[in-house]
Amino acid sequence: MPTARHRLTFTLAVFSISQFLLPNYVFADIGFKHQNQHQTDGKSRPDTTKPENQVFDFNEIEAILQQLHFSSIEKHLGRHVDQSELESLPPFDAYVTAFEEGDALFEINYNALDGVGINVGNGKRFTSIPRPDLDGPKSWAQVFPNRITGPNSDSCISCHNLPVADGAGGVNDNVIRIDPERRQKGFIERQAPHVFGMGAVQLLAEEMTSELHAIRDAAVNDHNETGQRIEVDLLAKGISFGALEVSRGEVDYRKLNGVDRDLVVKPFEWKGLTAFVRDFVRGASHQELGMQATELVGDSDGDFDGVNNELSVGDITALAIYNAAQPRPVTKLELNQVSNELTQDELERYALPLEASTIASIQNGAQFFEDMRCSQCHTPAMVVNSPIFSEPSNHEDFRDDEFPAGQSVELPDVAIQFDLTSEILDNAMFLPNGQTLGQFERNADQAAVVRLYGDLKRHNMGKALAEDIDEGNVGASVFLTENLWGVGSTAPYMHDGRATTLTEAILYHGGDAAMSKEFFESATTADQQDLINFLDNLVLYLAP
Repeated sequence: MPTARHRLTFTLAVFSISQFLLPNYVFADIGFKHQNQHQTDGKSRPDTTKPENQVFDFNEIEAILQQLHFSSIEKHLGRHVDQSELESLPPFDAYVTAFEEGDALFEINYNALDGVGINVGNGKRFTSIPRPDLDGPKSWAQVFPNRITGPNSDSCISCHNLPVADGAGGVNDNVIRIDPERRQKGFIERQAPHVFGMGAVQLLAEEMTSELHAIRDAAVNDHNETGQRIEVDLLAKGISFGALEVSRGEVDYRKLNGVDRDLVVKPFEWKGLTAFVRDFVRGASHQELGMQATELVGDSDGDFDGVNNELSVGDITALAIYNAAQPRPVTKLELNQVSNELTQDELERYALPLEASTIASIQNGAQFFEDMRCSQCHTPAMVVNSPIFSEPSNHEDFRDDEFPAGQSVELPDVAIQFDLTSEILDNAMFLPNGQTLGQFERNADQAAVVRLYGDLKRHNMGKALAEDIDEGNVGASVFLTENLWGVGSTAPYMHDGRATTLTEAILYHGGDAAMSKEFFESATTADQQDLINFLDNLVLYLAP
């Protein structure tokens, strides 16, 4: 198994498009002292000749490259992952193999022979700013499917590495995006989140979706039998998604709250736009890396870089399993129990061992978190009744019936599976209760306890956080509740990294969270500090 660990995903200050429109002259970033030297007098103008936006012809150099280099996938794995070979392995071997190959695919720096990047003007392959202005043949704006950002990197781990591999990204890794429908003008930013615990999050979403669908279907059946108007509350794992009404043979969704009308809980991306890990991985590979999966575009060169089949079906399966099988975030209180097994660097990073006063402050902060009603959205824990993650999913709304490129997908006889409570491979360090730092706790009903501090629901966060672009058409100020597990390790905060401290992040809350913010503002300094210490206790850890 590769020694380095890494992780995806996938995220935001509001940018006005005018910030990217250049005036007649532009000052270099050299300060005010010398700026007058670069102004024009309006008569004599500097040379403004620009290189033509020629598409670099990869075919002209491909033969020489292939003589001297291997693609990164060939170098690290020998060849693309074969889906049929994974499915032919014994179940646990298939899981371990997919995890290890996904680890490599997450870590490696892809090169031109892999198909990384795309023409973004004057022969360059990468860009931090979307280039819809490049609308000529084989240019950025002609890529299919539509690209809304980048490509801005050549590897997944380059944006998911803080404070450990597979963690979050800093503000320098923010992704600048445009409206995918190309109707709204401007730019938005997204900060890359950590990818720990993704499999557990998908399983929660699957079971919540099933609960919501069951409520809807029962209401429709009752209406059909009685002919009466039926109104039902939509509750899934204790989370309210509003209500729906059935009358005159129609379902009225106007009282729905925090979920789409399909009642599919979509737990990924800052706006809650993606339902399952595979779809998330596939999209991130296309958008951020310019690596197009065969299942996304078929046997075609959708981004004009001279390479087809950049990621095989098996590659995407391996990446999906690797991300889904990431260990859970932990707490400093847990790390304190195994501090004798940690390195000196780790002890310093997490300020261990904890003093008795710090432990008391964390515990007091947890109670204050409840008192502030933060837990109404940041639900401390939910339970996954069936803790077996399956790729493809057993739930029809969380798998492909047909790949985006149009290929029909038949369910394999044996899916690749793992148990959240016993088969997480990383962080195999045992706590006194017998659970490892990587595994999810198993309760008396053999269900997995997921301490995510979230509700997988969208909320209005107030005008202060509203964006110029209403991504996903869910509301400019509406965002998915951010799961707080790992928050002590993932500064800066919010969808665009605007909050440099946890206190700022709290004070940016508005809308549905306005009351909690006001509670915090009126609290004593001691209670405020205890709350911050509690949140800072929710950390990411990955054993070397």
